Amino acid sequence: MMTSKREKAVAAAIAGGDFDDPFSFLGMHPAPGGKLRVRAFVPGADAVAIIDAADGREMAELERIHEEGVFAGVIADRTQTFPYRLKARFKTGTVELEDPYRFPPVLGDLDVHLLVEGTHLGIYDRLGAHPTTLEGVSGVSFAVWAPNAGRVSVVGPFNEWDGRRHVMRLRHDCGVWEIFVPGIGDGELYKYEIRDRAGHLLPLKADPVAFAAEQPPRTASVVRDLGGYEWSDDAWLSRRQAAGALDAPISIYEVHLGSWKRVAEEGRRYLTYRELADDLVPYVQDMGFTHIELLPMSEYPFDGSWGYQPTGLFAPTSRFGGPDDFRAFVDRAHQAGIGILLDWVPGHFPTDGHGLASFDGTQLYEHADPRKGRHRDWDTLIYNYGRREVANFLLSNAKFWVDAYHLDGLRVDAVASMLYLDYSREPGDWIPNEYGGNENLEAVAFLKRLNQTLYADGSGVMTVAEESTAWPMVSRPTYLGGLGFGFKWNMGWMHDTLLYMSKDAVHRRYHHDNLTFGLLYAFTENFILPLSHDEVVHGKGSLLGKMSGDRWQKFANLRAYYAFMFGHPGKKLLFMGGEFAQESEWRHDHSLDWHLLDDPMHGGVRTLLKDLNRVYRDHGALHEIDFDPAGFQWIDCQDSDQSVLSFLRRGRDPRDVAVVVSNFTPVPREGYRMGVPGEGYYAELVNTDAREYGGSGIGNAGGVAADAVPWHGQPFSVDLTLPPLATLILRPGES
Repeated sequence: MMTSKREKAVAAAIAGGDFDDPFSFLGMHPAPGGKLRVRAFVPGADAVAIIDAADGREMAELERIHEEGVFAGVIADRTQTFPYRLKARFKTGTVELEDPYRFPPVLGDLDVHLLVEGTHLGIYDRLGAHPTTLEGVSGVSFAVWAPNAGRVSVVGPFNEWDGRRHVMRLRHDCGVWEIFVPGIGDGELYKYEIRDRAGHLLPLKADPVAFAAEQPPRTASVVRDLGGYEWSDDAWLSRRQAAGALDAPISIYEVHLGSWKRVAEEGRRYLTYRELADDLVPYVQDMGFTHIELLPMSEYPFDGSWGYQPTGLFAPTSRFGGPDDFRAFVDRAHQAGIGILLDWVPGHFPTDGHGLASFDGTQLYEHADPRKGRHRDWDTLIYNYGRREVANFLLSNAKFWVDAYHLDGLRVDAVASMLYLDYSREPGDWIPNEYGGNENLEAVAFLKRLNQTLYADGSGVMTVAEESTAWPMVSRPTYLGGLGFGFKWNMGWMHDTLLYMSKDAVHRRYHHDNLTFGLLYAFTENFILPLSHDEVVHGKGSLLGKMSGDRWQKFANLRAYYAFMFGHPGKKLLFMGGEFAQESEWRHDHSLDWHLLDDPMHGGVRTLLKDLNRVYRDHGALHEIDFDPAGFQWIDCQDSDQSVLSFLRRGRDPRDVAVVVSNFTPVPREGYRMGVPGEGYYAELVNTDAREYGGSGIGNAGGVAADAVPWHGQPFSVDLTLPPLATLILRPGES
């Protein structure tokens, strides 16, 4: 059969990387006269023949129709297509090859339908790179959404990064390009080579749905098979819902894995995920925290972003190991009874050339108009939440971390920046919504759907909003008009109380409302009280450094503040290093200063945190009714002259009571009468001035008996000695 002018023209386009529909040309196709014509692109080959895959018989020798390695020929004695291989002769020898253009499509019709509809919450099962066996041949299926591209190829070492060799098939209905590449598998590096509609080559793109990536600064995606890991956390999963419930004790240890601890004797290298399972998990368990919150783990190129500018949302960062290593870390935590929360970043993404920015030559994931599509503060790009495929991509990613890695919740970063169209923008630099307001209605709809999706199965997965404005009902159900989050960070409490603690004790009487104001709104949301990484960076110093006074007073203030926090309504969160009073500001590229524990003052703070977690966990009055006024009652919130604050916490059982009293001056106060709700003995569960914590040892010899003397509106009272700069937590009936 003669080679036509069209065939030669298409062969030239394939050799030049300019043909966008190779499956229509390459591979085996019916030919006139009931024959079959096979075309193959094998650069560098001197000759190519067709081999019947069933019996190894050579069926035809192909003719070279382009000097770059395009071959074509006719199989005269067969009328039905059949599995075949290519037998290619090179100067170095002869090899048999599988032809990627003989295999059927990767996506099924249902996948296409759901992708178009924006309801394919399992896109990670179809898009990305998946080791698989197709028609008895092992290889990897690739699929990527790039609807506006002129041509997409998968490239890697397996094809010498040659974008001409594995040009993908476009599924026009959904804009996904796909191909099955035989003969490769787990561990293969790859990227996508994309030409835009104008024919321009874009920077090589990492796979948006890659399960792994090279360790930065390298940026290639890595094929990883996520099947086969055997989990050992069934016991945890069966009680996860109770562990994250509104009435549960939730005490979160926030961690940046790259700087929690490093191996100094090996060039200050990172601990691996498995080493962290051996070291961090037992430490957190011993300290009594209930959850670990990880700063963002999705692959990110720049260490200084701490993970908040991710480029690989489906890939746990390779800095500490591979996907199964991360699973082993989560598994170990669960076996120790510790939940794992992930700081998740759907609010923006970086402009790195290998990432999502202008992915197919158009603003695919982001808004085209910079007034909606670019964060001015961070010079990052904002997702187009109103586009079905983009919202589906993010929702599927949230579900992926829960399904593939058994994570117990997501703390959603920068929710405030998502909710407001004018967030950190000057007048004229934002576009009002359809009603003329500043609310981002598309983001609101996305967040509601996110929470509905994650809470739908009742598995106990929690969501937490970092939201710092007065947006109403962030942590209320969507059916009541809320955003549907389980919890919200109480940024106002954090800022007000830290401001108070920074004041010299002699001036605190004038700032008493910084401690009390939070109770005016404490029950409007399901709050977490966060002392997070944001408070120990960018020149803010450490938590210890924020405290007023000399060195002894700083430690005393910090201890008193921690106990006040654990008594206050709301779940608890503390950034790593805070538990032993890290003195220096957090540095992402250094280990915490563990040597400080040789100092009894630092060791005392850690001992206190361990005891606070125990008392908080063991006493329902301190955690069961955090989000209802029934769980809290002031004893005296007006003693500003002495900077003393006292209140009651109550559990579900009305008899379950804890008394919290703080003296925020360095003056010991003997004979301080305070009202209590019942008679009997009130034991000191916590006295932050105890010597084992680094305090002066002033207190009440372990407890005090109530007198039948009404005080502060209570029927009984106790005559206390209030230690200097200290908080007491007492409970009736303890001995």
